[in-house]
Amino acid sequence: MPRALKNRRTAERLATDLALLVLAAAFALPLVWLILSSIDPVAGLRVHLPDQPTLDNFSGVLTEEITFRPMLNSLILCGGATALTVAASALAAYPLSRYQSRFNRPFLLTVLFTTCLPITAIMVPVYGLFVQTNLIDTTYGTALFLSTSQLPFGIWLMKNFMDGVPMVLEEAARTDGATAMQTLTRIVLPLMGPGVTVVTIFSFIMMWGNFFVPFMLLLTPEQLPASVSIFNFFGNRTGQVAFGELAAFSMIYSTPVVLLYVLIARRLGSGFALGGAVKG
Repeated sequence: MPRALKNRRTAERLATDLALLVLAAAFALPLVWLILSSIDPVAGLRVHLPDQPTLDNFSGVLTEEITFRPMLNSLILCGGATALTVAASALAAYPLSRYQSRFNRPFLLTVLFTTCLPITAIMVPVYGLFVQTNLIDTTYGTALFLSTSQLPFGIWLMKNFMDGVPMVLEEAARTDGATAMQTLTRIVLPLMGPGVTVVTIFSFIMMWGNFFVPFMLLLTPEQLPASVSIFNFFGNRTGQVAFGELAAFSMIYSTPVVLLYVLIARRLGSGFALGGAVKG
């Protein structure tokens, strides 16, 4: 290999590595600020090591009003909406994956189009509908709308994973007298565990960080989730942003999502365990 070409490739590789390092630093910098500011009694926008690290920011936010009640509200709201999204996505994706119809493609394209609609564009009519149906300021009504807004993408993901389950397994189950619902719940869904996991994680994370929907549909302060109550740190109490408490609350607020991913991350790469499903 010519020396000039070798030097050129080395320079290109070093430039690529440098660009990746810069990109990694851009992503890591907010996380570093979050960690350092959470233990800094005089935290600001500047990233620096605190002179006197303390846990006062955590003790200041670990109260029922600031953290515990909003976190519980978030778990109830997002957990219920996620369960509804996964169940509805599976029921909608099954006929789209298993039965051929001329309406399948138009339906999927319609579902895809609904994912392109910004949530702000439909909140005014949704708010009016919730007022008329007495769903405004209710946790179950807000969970229903969160699930509905996440359902289109959930159907697309679920169908793609469901297409990977061989039809021969369902045919064998039906030969033994299984119904369509039994086939879905006992054959298809257990075999597409990684797909269900992906839909669950994605739906939960998107709902967990949603600020606008609960902010518009929930009016009682006691029902607000953590994604809305975090707004209190932006000058509502003292007229200034409480950066230290904001960082501490943000770390606590991120914990459920991180734990959810860590606990079920092993299933994401496990693939479809089809071997034990084949009847001998």
